[in-house]
Amino acid sequence: MELRGTTILAVRTEAGVAVAGDGQVTLGQAIAVKHTARKVRRMYKDKVVIGFAGATADAFTLFERFEAKLEEFGGNLVRASVELAKDWRKDKYLRRLEAMMIVADAGNVLMLSGTGDVIEPDDGAAAIGSGGPYALAAARALLRNTALSPREIVEKSMGIAAEMCVYTNDRLVVETIERV
Repeated sequence: MELRGTTILAVRTEAGVAVAGDGQVTLGQAIAVKHTARKVRRMYKDKVVIGFAGATADAFTLFERFEAKLEEFGGNLVRASVELAKDWRKDKYLRRLEAMMIVADAGNVLMLSGTGDVIEPDDGAAAIGSGGPYALAAARALLRNTALSPREIVEKSMGIAAEMCVYTNDRLVVETIERV
């Protein structure tokens, strides 16, 4: 049986960035086996937040590789992301990993995939995982029609996703970085 069920959402505004992840892990299509998984973490002197979706072991492998890239490039999020994406696409072992990541600092939100993609969303909102489309739609509506903080937007949007997606719950881990 396949473990699945993740929703990661990031929102960036002039105030900063917030990244949220739900806690649900689902076995197959019917059994929620964990409700409090931690899929969002801080790294590089607490200046970068990463959220991951996909196979857990694969995500941790990428998490460690990304952390090494951040160290190598002095915390430069964009450069570390591009270099990881290049390695991820070229390396035979890494190419087989089934995961996606959202990485963010105070000024950037990027989505990374195993196909070599490094995508910066136009509107500062990005989502991955099973409930990603629901959370992203809610976040975009709130970004366009409210003056809520990034944290408030991700919390409300993830709540909406949890109401709609059976692979998403409302037990959130939210990390924020304020823009200075």
